Amino acid sequence: MSQRQVLQVFEQYQRARAQFVQAVAEFAARPQNIETLQSAGVISLLRPLLLDSVPTVQHTAALALGRLANYNDDLAEAVVKEDILPQLMYSLSEQNRFYKKAAAFVLRAVGKHSPQLAQAIVQCGALEMLVICLEDFDPGVKEAASWALGYIARHNSELSQAVVDSGAVPLLVLCIQEPEIALKRIAASTLSDISKHSPELAQTVVDAGAIAHLAQMILNPDAKLKRQVLSALSQIAKHSVDLAELVVEAEIFPVVLTCLKDSDEYVKKNGATLIREIAKHSPEGIPPLCACLIEEDEDHIKAAAAWALGQIGRHTPEHARAVAVTNVLPTLLAMYMDTHSSEDLQIKTKKALKSILQKCVYLPALEPLLHDAPLNIMKHIIGQFSKVLPHDSQARRLFVTSGGLKKVQEIKAEPGSVLQEYINIINSCYPEEIVRYYSPGYSEILLERVENYQPVL
Repeated sequence: MSQRQVLQVFEQYQRARAQFVQAVAEFAARPQNIETLQSAGVISLLRPLLLDSVPTVQHTAALALGRLANYNDDLAEAVVKEDILPQLMYSLSEQNRFYKKAAAFVLRAVGKHSPQLAQAIVQCGALEMLVICLEDFDPGVKEAASWALGYIARHNSELSQAVVDSGAVPLLVLCIQEPEIALKRIAASTLSDISKHSPELAQTVVDAGAIAHLAQMILNPDAKLKRQVLSALSQIAKHSVDLAELVVEAEIFPVVLTCLKDSDEYVKKNGATLIREIAKHSPEGIPPLCACLIEEDEDHIKAAAAWALGQIGRHTPEHARAVAVTNVLPTLLAMYMDTHSSEDLQIKTKKALKSILQKCVYLPALEPLLHDAPLNIMKHIIGQFSKVLPHDSQARRLFVTSGGLKKVQEIKAEPGSVLQEYINIINSCYPEEIVRYYSPGYSEILLERVENYQPVL
């Protein structure tokens, strides 16, 4: 037998291995093939190919395993039980970028299903290898590693702490500064997953300098990146007043308000969530929004600020009072009634007023509105007075001396309307002669009685 014939056998074997892993990788991309592959014992057949002498066979085998593990937790557990993870780790540091990306994909696919599977990845020493990949020259390798770390960290604080302890956070902060948009997205998402579990983990992200870089990307034109950036800032801000203040100090206002007008629904949602997470801690979330409402020239920014104030005020009477005491309600009313305001600004200010008024029981902030509000807004104002006055004698007295009761008598409400019912409740809080005294035309009636009065001499 010639040397050529002998070598031909090895070439055939090499081609067969390459064809096998390529076919399996393609089959694994289609859900309808997964059960057949699993019953054929595909994982145990792929395992030795991770150490193949041909790099293409190696990384294609890893890709196939990743697709299988990604499908369900049973296959992910099978990957762990077959000791695939140590095989991946053995080759990871020495292989090319294709293998590194495929290996990181396997780790991500296994770790996403449960904390237990993610813990198996931690125990095999994968975090250290993933952190090394974060320093790789190839942005695709960094992206794959960041994605895997995020899927591990998102489960619970213990796994997130393990990611932090591996030294990943400073490198992730460097990744969000890279020019590649895809890498920025995944790195920001991973920082969000790390931050969400506890103030301590969020503080670790803050200490690495993440906030300033995240804040700069709020106006990035890429919607998917904005989603992740806003999410990360929300996860940081939600834990405490101090962390929320650090986010505000990064000058996210009024920039973040533009996100509320974004065409992407998730950008809108995450922008609103960020504002909520900041505002919930203390009234000190509110002045920047009031400043935007008054000082900004663009109607769409004013509309966004109005919407945000409405979202804050609608939660509880305490939230509504915190908004109302800034004296912003007359401003909202003036913008709603201004014919030069855009249609969107009028809609947003009307909704904000309604949301705040329906919760506000701090009457001094409501009284200035009695003199200018149209009937559709007046209904909500009078409704709040009708809730408070029957139970507060001091408020009833002030309502008379401030001119509020007189103003109520001047309102021309439709008989039988909700507004008229509210007025009736308020009037029932006072003696009939007091209500008559402040009713329109009563002074003329009194003068007429004086003129017609015949003294008894």
